[in-house]
Amino acid sequence: MEKPAAMEVEASPTTAAPKQPSVQFAQKPNFKPLKAHEISGGEIQFRKIPIPANRYSPLKKAWLEIYTPIYEEMKIDIRMNLKARRVELKTRPDTPDVGNLQKCADFVQAFALGFDIPDALSLIRMDELYVESFEIKDVKTLKGEHLSRAIGRLSGKGGKTKFAIENSTRTRIVIANTRIHMLGPFANIKVARDSLCSLIMGSPAAKVYSKLRAVTARLAERF
Repeated sequence: MEKPAAMEVEASPTTAAPKQPSVQFAQKPNFKPLKAHEISGGEIQFRKIPIPANRYSPLKKAWLEIYTPIYEEMKIDIRMNLKARRVELKTRPDTPDVGNLQKCADFVQAFALGFDIPDALSLIRMDELYVESFEIKDVKTLKGEHLSRAIGRLSGKGGKTKFAIENSTRTRIVIANTRIHMLGPFANIKVARDSLCSLIMGSPAAKVYSKLRAVTARLAERF
């Protein structure tokens, strides 16, 4: 009896692995910077800065120095409202950045507080600069001669103490009666405020100087 012939089984071809789709990364979109009037939906943005009575005459004398950088460099319209005694700012169609309006408002506000124009201009030229204010009574309640002596300790003979704190902390300080204004970076303002508070509480200037030297040395190493 003949054996049945062996059946030939065709080997099925192995299933090919699916091809991985080639990944194409989209190019970074290049958007044109929006104008200030485009960001605000075409509406004009305003700022109004009141001017104290004691700064009105200096404002008139230095008006050209204030007007030129705001109008020509920052592209912001500015005018002096004589009746309301305030400075008014508004954006223009060619204002490159809506943030310019706030920078100019900070610049005018700093001048109104008593800072010199070169110091106040740093708010426009540089970022991360701030103005901080506080009153002597926020630190300690003083009246009469005690208040006068505290103001004298803050200023020092011929302004020596104030200038020493300014130079050490790289800040600018304005002492306007019982109110103190400081301009500078946040960390430096904190160091200057601590020194001024120590003087208000009655610490002698020599002790504040020694502490200030140690703190500013650490601050310089950090940066």
